[in-house]
Amino acid sequence: MIEVVNLKKSFGDPPQEVLHGLSFKIEQGSFVSITGRSGSGKSTLLYSMSSLDNPTSGQVLFSNVDIMSMTDSELHEFRNLKMGFIFQFHYLLPELTALENVLMPARRTNQQMTLRDKGVDLLDQFGLKEKLHRLPKQLSGGEQQRVAIARALIMSPQYLFADEPTGNLDSQNGQIVMKILSDLSKKNNTTVIYVTHDLEFASLAQQKIFLIDGRLKDQ
Repeated sequence: MIEVVNLKKSFGDPPQEVLHGLSFKIEQGSFVSITGRSGSGKSTLLYSMSSLDNPTSGQVLFSNVDIMSMTDSELHEFRNLKMGFIFQFHYLLPELTALENVLMPARRTNQQMTLRDKGVDLLDQFGLKEKLHRLPKQLSGGEQQRVAIARALIMSPQYLFADEPTGNLDSQNGQIVMKILSDLSKKNNTTVIYVTHDLEFASLAQQKIFLIDGRLKDQ
């Protein structure tokens, strides 16, 4: 379970509060959308929850453990072993092949050879078996994003955070990506939390977090 307790985030000097004391719970294996108008704090909430940015105050508990209380080394290990991240832009390394990009997280723990077959299998599931050894520039935008998703899944994360994962994709590829994420949540009991401005994709979620000016809609 993820529990967010009185989470606040401010920017600037003088500080301007962007998140106003948010509190909610997310059960393990949930498929969760974060929506709201531009500037409502969607990505700020996602980054604060996922430890990519520190909140100004409040707590984010993963199975009752506050990630802000972890040492740098503990947090690095937790991210690498328990979390996966997908962004609107794929951030693939241009000099590496699709498979080599997928295996990048495994390199940090010297598991790239152990997990190579899994990487091949993931790319096969995403319809990229014939493109394992192609460079990113030789792939379409939808294919690049699927490689990025496979990279996020290679370590079998318990928690997957996605910031506008379909933002740069056409409708067809966007639907493919959302089906991949939904199936992942159901089959692997992975908690998937994604930011989206697309109401159709938001409606797929089991739990919907809707922000209005940094506050939960029901607050």
